[in-house]
Amino acid sequence: MAYMTQKDLANTEVDCVRARQIADGVHGVQDAIAQAESRYGRKAESVTLLAATKTRDVGEIMAALRAGVRVIGENRPQEIVAKAEILRVQAAREGLSVGVNGEIPLYLIGQLQSNKINKVLPLANGIQSVDGIELAQKISARAQNLGLCADVMLEVNVSGEATKSGCAPECAIDEALAISSLPALNLRGFMTLGARVDDEKIVRSGFAKLREIRDCVSEQLAQDHDGNSTKLELSMGMSGDFAWAIAEGSTMVRIGSAIFGPRAFV
Repeated sequence: MAYMTQKDLANTEVDCVRARQIADGVHGVQDAIAQAESRYGRKAESVTLLAATKTRDVGEIMAALRAGVRVIGENRPQEIVAKAEILRVQAAREGLSVGVNGEIPLYLIGQLQSNKINKVLPLANGIQSVDGIELAQKISARAQNLGLCADVMLEVNVSGEATKSGCAPECAIDEALAISSLPALNLRGFMTLGARVDDEKIVRSGFAKLREIRDCVSEQLAQDHDGNSTKLELSMGMSGDFAWAIAEGSTMVRIGSAIFGPRAFV
């Protein structure tokens, strides 16, 4: 990640032009979410906007928060470590509480290597990218050692693309139920990336598949808990396909470039 030596992610300054660009991006996405909710018969404000802040510095993230963003997602553990505490301090100066125990949660939405678990758990509100029971067991054990309880989502590779992480759809129900029984973990839902094609039918079918998995797991958990179970989220939809994700039941969309513009670094 050479960009971390070329860009100061802890920078807290943002000029007025850049701040306005980000605010316009936030407001444009909020409007588009509202339009999609209305178009597809979803309840108003039923979809949460998560700002995906990969390669964005603290100043840029603060501009998004000032514009109304209330959930943040980082792709890389190293970026959480580099930004979390400085972001928490900057936000507190403006009356906002970011991160663990705060009103504005910070999630890891990218891959997590086992050697980074201990660094991420104290800083993140949850991990959306748990790809199976093996990683979940490691997170559970580390969380117990740290005296924490971690919120997790199971990432499912609904498109079957080899370049994407996540468990296979046919394994997802069993994996989710196994994760839900682990100590020091709360299963909060499911996450996926849509197929990298322009065909609406194909993309939506993947999102619909995840919704069906979520519904099946929710039903099973309700039976296991005498009808009392937490609503499971669907984190699906990004800048290019979030309207289709909303059509298929997404409760959280992860938006980066539509808010911040193209990334200068990968």
